[in-house]
Amino acid sequence: MKYKDYYKILGVDKNATQKEIKKAYRKLANKYHPDKNPGNKEAEEKFKEINEAHDVLGDPENRKKYDQLGANWEAFQQGGTGWQQYARGAGGGGQTFYFDGDLSDLFNDDTVSFFDLFFGRGARSARTGRTGRTRRVRKGADIEAVLPVTLQEIAEGGKKTFELNGKKLRISVKGVRDGQRVRIKGKGQPGPAGGPPGDLYIVFKVQPDPRFVREGDNLVYNADVDLFTAVLGGKIEVPTLTGRVKLTVPKGSETGKVLRIKGKGLAKPRSSAHGDLLVRLHVRLPKNLTPEEEKLFRKLRDLRTKR
Repeated sequence: MKYKDYYKILGVDKNATQKEIKKAYRKLANKYHPDKNPGNKEAEEKFKEINEAHDVLGDPENRKKYDQLGANWEAFQQGGTGWQQYARGAGGGGQTFYFDGDLSDLFNDDTVSFFDLFFGRGARSARTGRTGRTRRVRKGADIEAVLPVTLQEIAEGGKKTFELNGKKLRISVKGVRDGQRVRIKGKGQPGPAGGPPGDLYIVFKVQPDPRFVREGDNLVYNADVDLFTAVLGGKIEVPTLTGRVKLTVPKGSETGKVLRIKGKGLAKPRSSAHGDLLVRLHVRLPKNLTPEEEKLFRKLRDLRTKR
């Protein structure tokens, strides 16, 4: 295991003040933070190394032990009799530190960090610690946001862009339901003292559409049909989320009859298919008939009863 120069990692002088160390740490942590370098393993390792350096140099007591150790590192690594007294201060009258364990095991264990070796594996929690006590790294607060979406956007099945805390995010709205809650990991508030960020929860609020009622992936449209079209058949025009279409009304249609237009509903989750548009007919009876119209209806009635 190689000696780690924590001063070099943070880019500060060995005589740097605690304030200068803190400033350097914040600058580097911000630069190599995983949120700013998604998928970059090198940046992730650098971020861990920076936090490790700050855990030591940022704590006056840890820094003192580290400074005493530095000059004796080579002798300690070679082992030999009296190896436990590896960290005598310069001048020979300093403090002695002890490691309770098997050195050969430690040096053959790639998972043991320099920090773990000298300050103990139990000295920290996650990537932050202090000698002699365990401090949990706290996760940032979760955020919940309501995202209004229209039936049009759900039908198109694309992605909706919105802004949160000055950052633009895109999320798929394909097939979402009113009140549906979606978690986006790591997009909440940043964690204190370098802790992991919280999560973002999106709650979808489907806006009402005056034309349609939603039934699963299908849309329902109530269409008025005049008596003559209902009786004799014909065509009517109905709206969809993408325009208007002509629909054939069969002869003898009654109120409540449902006609189906394939693929004109909402996009289905995890599928390229769409639901249907269901057109429910409502037959309108003529009002304010003229005497001649009433005469014709009576004639029609008489013809029907004589059959």
